Amino acid sequence: MPQTDEMTAEEIFRIAQVARKIGIHKIRLSGGEPLIRPDIVEIVEKISTLDFKDVSITTNGTLMERYAEKLVKAGLNRVNVSLDTLNPETYKFITSRNYLENAKKGIIAASQAGMDPVKVNMVVMKDLNHEEIWDMFNFCKENSAVLQLIELLKTESCPDTEFIDQYHYEMEDLEEELAQAADKVKTRDFMQDRKKYFVDDGEIEIVKPMDNTEFCKNCTRLRITPDGKIKPCLLRNDNLVDIIGAIRDGKDIEELKKIFIDAIENREPYYGGC
Repeated sequence: MPQTDEMTAEEIFRIAQVARKIGIHKIRLSGGEPLIRPDIVEIVEKISTLDFKDVSITTNGTLMERYAEKLVKAGLNRVNVSLDTLNPETYKFITSRNYLENAKKGIIAASQAGMDPVKVNMVVMKDLNHEEIWDMFNFCKENSAVLQLIELLKTESCPDTEFIDQYHYEMEDLEEELAQAADKVKTRDFMQDRKKYFVDDGEIEIVKPMDNTEFCKNCTRLRITPDGKIKPCLLRNDNLVDIIGAIRDGKDIEELKKIFIDAIENREPYYGGC
């Protein structure tokens, strides 16, 4: 059952309504793990009535096989699946669980259900999974998925400097290797100068937010926390703006829009130079 401070499906829909009114045209449901909510299909169905350009989910994939077709019918466009390894022992080390096969089946099910694109988010960690990059690429290519290689970075959810120092993987050599192997390279200017490499009918993207002022300067994203706070910067927790309290107090659409707009206008970047 949902916690008492967790938003209901109707409250999530109300926030999505306000977001759409102020011009937000893409929405992603993430977590934690959104697929553990028993009302996740209902939430997607409600949000999909608001004419968003794109409705997506970020998930660990372990429940996606169960939900893929239902979510597509409800209006889900695409999915990002967090999967850092194809090695069962490494998967258990990272997640403390034995659900690797479920996650792989979830990726396959999402692709077969028609989600497009299906992206696999792989946080690259030195001496832990960095030697699996090409194996993961081949798995993604075989299942019509895009591989996103994500730089390990220190955040408030992962403040362990010793862990970062041990496992942080420098991407420069890999990027040179990809540039040489690629049939085409595309720079996504609206996505923090992110590069996409097209290799042998597959796709790899590099995500490097670490100390990246371009990442901050071009960021247009907001996050809503599970308890209904607007989070204007994804990497900070000291700038949260309450929206759920206003909704539960019965504030009208104009008042709710103002809360959103104030949060956007007062956002400050995590990294300097923006």
